[in-house]
Amino acid sequence: MDRRGTLAALLALGILPDLVLAQPARKIYKIGLLYNNKSPVLEALLRGLRELGYIEGQNILIERRTADGQPDRLPKLAAELVRLGVDVIVAPDPPSTYAAKAATKTIPIVMRSTNDPVESGFVASLAHPGGNITGVYSQYEELTPKRLELLKEAIPGLKRVAILWDSNFPGTTPVWKNAQAAAKVLGLKVDSLDVHRVGDLEGAFGAASAAHAGALITLRSPLFVVNRTQLVALAKKYRLAAVYDERQFIDVGGLMAYGANMEDLYRLAAVYTDRILKGAKPAELPVEQPTKFELVINLKAAKSIGITIPQSVLARADEVIQ
Repeated sequence: MDRRGTLAALLALGILPDLVLAQPARKIYKIGLLYNNKSPVLEALLRGLRELGYIEGQNILIERRTADGQPDRLPKLAAELVRLGVDVIVAPDPPSTYAAKAATKTIPIVMRSTNDPVESGFVASLAHPGGNITGVYSQYEELTPKRLELLKEAIPGLKRVAILWDSNFPGTTPVWKNAQAAAKVLGLKVDSLDVHRVGDLEGAFGAASAAHAGALITLRSPLFVVNRTQLVALAKKYRLAAVYDERQFIDVGGLMAYGANMEDLYRLAAVYTDRILKGAKPAELPVEQPTKFELVINLKAAKSIGITIPQSVLARADEVIQ
């Protein structure tokens, strides 16, 4: 009789060897996913987990908590995940990482940070995080001067640029200073549009137009990400050529974006989650930085505001939307 037949016979007799009875149940890991607002690239994180063998409902449970663009809700949501005893918290934006950091010093946290994670206080250093947080850093601040360069190349004769930013968002002031310095090197005059509420966006764009700004750059803020459709529509209304840090602004009609490939970063966050679930310590996992960057240009948006992107810029684009 083969092994299966033997087990069937023992079952029929109500007899099972102690070894069989002692088999441990397969561990189901509990992942907390905490985010300020839903992003299409979150699917890349889930896809990355599936590629690593994690099947929701079989070997992982995902506790999703979203603030729906209201970051003041995040501390309560982070506390819920801690009470649930999740094995790891994935926080794919700075507001979520701040909330998770405040909620626990022991549960591992995998971040996707746009701001410098050392300056933000998330880690001691990129090479040696030293606490319960690690993950990926998208080098947003370092790429701001490059975005200004692209604007100047894309808009021949550009003399004045408006910088849309939110000084209430932690970590933005150093980026603002960096942008000012970069603009000065490029010979560009700067108009500051410091906006804290969605209701002030229209007035800010109107002020930029009245000051004869020829283009606009946005500095990263949850306010702008959540309201990206309205922001892009205002850029079109006031005929401002705008460059963004992420292609999701292009997906809603924006002109140009340059930044790290976000799908790659989210898949890398899945790898970090896997390593932690297998026993790696966040303190010993160096923070990864992007190796792939992308320039996306929307010619339909260019036509709508009456500009022609030079061929020299189009030739460098990773994707041109007709």
